[in-house]
Order: sequence, then structure tokens, then C-alpha cells
Amino acid sequence: MRMDPFTIRWAGPADHEALGEVVFDAVRNGRSFYDEAQRKAWAAAPPKGEAWDARLGAQEIVAVEAPGRIVGFMSLAGHGYVDFAYIRPEAQGSGLFARMLAMIEGRARAKGETRLWVHASLMAEPAFAAHGFALVLRERVTIGDQLLDRCEMEKYLDPPGVG
Repeated sequence: MRMDPFTIRWAGPADHEALGEVVFDAVRNGRSFYDEAQRKAWAAAPPKGEAWDARLGAQEIVAVEAPGRIVGFMSLAGHGYVDFAYIRPEAQGSGLFARMLAMIEGRARAKGETRLWVHASLMAEPAFAAHGFALVLRERVTIGDQLLDRCEMEKYLDPPGVG
């Protein structure tokens, strides 16, 4: 029997810097539909500092640890918004997305949310779609001097005990 190498837990302020490193690693080193200039505009460096701490501090965050470091995280902001969903390249395809999303959905339901929504990158869109999110809108956003395609997606949640 193979042991699960991952620990999934709720993150706190002490994790913020490590979460920024996950963003940077996923964006800059993972498989991508974006070119290098777009990736650099999206994540020139790992996010950190007061603004990063404030943004994360207002959200509920699921973090996944492998021995020695955080390899993924997903966050729930207000009104059912999934603000962050990042997994380091070496942990992609390991089922972590589904496990994190299940925890986020559970927390959203407990808070009385009836819908989750997200602005998904081209890389994240298939994962969200595979878990019941529907396309609402395709859009192109400007980050720095680059244009990046993404989409808004949503998923309606069944009330507890239904579905």
C-alpha cells in the first residue's frame, strides 16, 4: 500500500511567502499556453509583502504540502470567488486539484454560498471544467504590457444533503 505523500491543511499567515513561491513556480516553470513574455508579466517574481499578505489574509486557503514544501494551494475569497488555484509543476496531475476543490466547496457550502466562480487561466480551465464549472465568458486582460486570455467560469453548489 502506497502512502499519500501529501498533507492538505488550511493555511495561515506564516505560509504566505511559500504560497507566493508556488505561484511563481507554477506560472514560470509549468506547462503553459502562454509565452515567456506573458508569463513574466504575470509573475515577474514571487509575490510577497504587505499587499500580498493583506490579499491572502482576507481569504480561506487550502495548502498542500509534500515533504519539505508547499506544492499547491487554492483560495476562497468573498462571494464564492476562487481567487487562487496553483500547483507546482512536479505535483500537477496527481489529483491535488480535486482534493483542494472539495475542501473549498465544503467551506463555501458551510458559509451559505450557492455558487463558486473563478477567472481561470487557459491552463486551469480544463481542470475547472472537469469539476463541473461552466464557461461564462472568455476575456483578454492586460497585465503589464501583455495581453492574456482567460475565462470566467462558475459552478452552482447543491445545498448540503442534496446532490
